[in-house]
Amino acid sequence: MTESLPPAGLELWDLYDEHGNKTVETWERSRAKEIPEGRYHIVCDVLIRHLDGDFLLTLRDPHKEMYPNCWEASAGGSALAGETPEEAARREMLEETGLAAENLELIGMTWRPESKSVVYAYMGMVSCDKASVRLQKGETVDLRWMGPMTFLRLICEEPVLQIQYARYKPYLDRIAAH
Repeated sequence: MTESLPPAGLELWDLYDEHGNKTVETWERSRAKEIPEGRYHIVCDVLIRHLDGDFLLTLRDPHKEMYPNCWEASAGGSALAGETPEEAARREMLEETGLAAENLELIGMTWRPESKSVVYAYMGMVSCDKASVRLQKGETVDLRWMGPMTFLRLICEEPVLQIQYARYKPYLDRIAAH
């Protein structure tokens, strides 16, 4: 018996119940706004930090529907059907930056009923050459590496960083305390 694959370009997500248990259902990304009540899909978000302490920020493409030309501090997206949250986080980080995390630490999970998603927030540590970052066409157009204190100050000015801050608060609070 062969497993049938979805048509090219069709992105499928596994669905989970309100307790985080995987159901037998999959859902098409193009119908994300129609996910049934009580069902959620997984989104992964990776805050990228260099071993020297700097954080990677990327500038969103000016043609993005949401938050064009805004700085963000993560790579991420939805987990594909069959992927674990960690596999999705590693794939998204590689696709969006060309970087592979040497260490990936789960910071926390946030339930977002308005988008029918559960966001898994990770910290990805890298020791790469900082010039090796590859921007993903259509996603990001520029990048910056910045130290922790500068990064923490920028959170107040950037709308995407303010949203992301809630996901990374436990980790960032430890940095601010030092």
